[in-house]
Amino acid sequence: MKKIFVVLTLIVALPAVGQKLTKIEPASWWRGMELDTVEFMVYGKDISELTAVGKELMVIGSTALESPNYLFVEVVISDDTRNGTHKLLFKDQKGRQKGTLAIEVLEREEGSAKRKGFTSADFIYLITPDRFRNGDPSNDQVNGMLEGPNREFIGGRHGGDLAGIIESLDYFEKMGISSLWLNPVLENNMETYSYHGYAMTDLYNVDPRYGTNEQYKELADKAKEKGIGIIMDQVANHIGSLHPWMSDLPSEDWVNQWPEFTQTNHMKVSRFDPHGAEVDRKQFTDGWFVETMPDLNQRNEKLARYLIQNSIWWVEYLGLHGIRMDTWPYPDKQFLADWTKAILDEYPNFNIVGEEWVSDPSLISYWQAGTAKMDDYTTYLPSIMDFPLQSAVVDGLMGEATWRSSMTKIYESLANDYMYGDLNNIMIFPDNHDMSRIYTRLDEDFDKWKMAMTLFFTTRGTLQFYYGTEILMNNPGTEDHGVIRSDFPGGWEGDAVNAFTGEGLTAQQKEAQDYIRTLAHLRRQSCALNMGEMLHYIPLGEVYVYFKSFGDEHKMIVLNRNDKEVELGLERFQQGLEGFSRMDNVWTGEVEEIGTTLTLAPMRSYIFDLN
Repeated sequence: MKKIFVVLTLIVALPAVGQKLTKIEPASWWRGMELDTVEFMVYGKDISELTAVGKELMVIGSTALESPNYLFVEVVISDDTRNGTHKLLFKDQKGRQKGTLAIEVLEREEGSAKRKGFTSADFIYLITPDRFRNGDPSNDQVNGMLEGPNREFIGGRHGGDLAGIIESLDYFEKMGISSLWLNPVLENNMETYSYHGYAMTDLYNVDPRYGTNEQYKELADKAKEKGIGIIMDQVANHIGSLHPWMSDLPSEDWVNQWPEFTQTNHMKVSRFDPHGAEVDRKQFTDGWFVETMPDLNQRNEKLARYLIQNSIWWVEYLGLHGIRMDTWPYPDKQFLADWTKAILDEYPNFNIVGEEWVSDPSLISYWQAGTAKMDDYTTYLPSIMDFPLQSAVVDGLMGEATWRSSMTKIYESLANDYMYGDLNNIMIFPDNHDMSRIYTRLDEDFDKWKMAMTLFFTTRGTLQFYYGTEILMNNPGTEDHGVIRSDFPGGWEGDAVNAFTGEGLTAQQKEAQDYIRTLAHLRRQSCALNMGEMLHYIPLGEVYVYFKSFGDEHKMIVLNRNDKEVELGLERFQQGLEGFSRMDNVWTGEVEEIGTTLTLAPMRSYIFDLN
């Protein structure tokens, strides 16, 4: 069996040079892992010439890079390794002991390797933790953290935390949510705009303003009791500029270096361009997002091992339901394959979704496993995000009807499904943390919002939903991310509006919340909706019709974008209706015989059970 050697980080106390702090990244590993050889990254002053030995642990060797303050130690943690605390001894070239390091070896949870990741049957709820609910105001201000709370500043920290998310588990369960995707909660000790979490300064510890690793585990455990999984947002492309590495790089090529700040050109097609210049490809992958986000060089073997090890540690520690990897196409291409394969070797039924934000399905589908490609690159990525459909839904509902229905944009987006390897393992979404709210993009037209929601809950794919969409949260007149990620009402003591209880919500907001709750439970209980085969028809006259089928269950969905009543002729839809004589309206419970026409009310969405 081929072993993958991966990096952990350990900060070691060296009494001879006055070191006082011992820090282990991670502080534990597990017996019975597929990845049973771990490479620890040890940090301390002038330690590169030391050698590590173990009393019980099998140490393969110690290696140094350019910095004298790092030492890489490979250790075998086999099935036979004793559970409990083990010590590594560090000796100089004369055999004198210079320090010790403790490693905790744990027993894996039963069935851990067989854990099942999120599927199309899940309803995934995306949360920006700082903006959702403040369950513990005492951690809003933390000594040593550079940015304190400022709820009056839209780009500041507002105080939401893990305790608040734990308090909200009953709400999630009531809404029919089966998975939570949290924007990053790891330490982000940056001077400003640290709330979003994507400029991490510690990859193994929760930011204390959100809570602790133990609280993160508590959330995962309590959510699991309610049938709710946790999806972790991870970033392999970059770190925050105040990460300790940046003041003492293990090697010069640990990050992608430029003579002066060079931003990525964001030209994702350059990855595939047969005529493209190498300098453009290099700037895309090696350029930095912003000056505060150093671009990691995953071609460095030890950094790549570190990142792989880090991801596997979090899956095992939290019992994760999935990983969402940020900025998927930007890291080294071979690293992406190695990283994904290592995780799936450990957890064959796990799920990972990569963010590739483009509207061209050919660029997105390339990364999904099972997709035909123009080269010999092997990708293992199970799921990708369907940005093309998100755009098509907005354009289709907002566009002007000409000789062709505006809703054809939705049809065409789904017609491109021939490019994908696994249709139901495509993540669909009305909006997310980086774009304007769907209600705003639909000009706050409630009928169109309901039509969009009906489509997302009934089409193919795995559904992700951004917090607050269920109560029509919006961002009128601005695309500022701080406004898009506004505080969820009721998440702070004294809020006049409380979405958890319904107090202060408008009648329309309550209707929207009930609408989503109904759709969520309907989708979860219907195999036809959450994993069935799809048959759709080219939209004519601003009416889009499609069918979802699984076994003996058959659904017909009709979206009427007209502002007047329509008599829809049914003869054209005989392929979907063949063998059925009755249609039951899911919303009203009304039953009618299938005739030659169907009367559609203005701006209305329909879901029918076919019998």
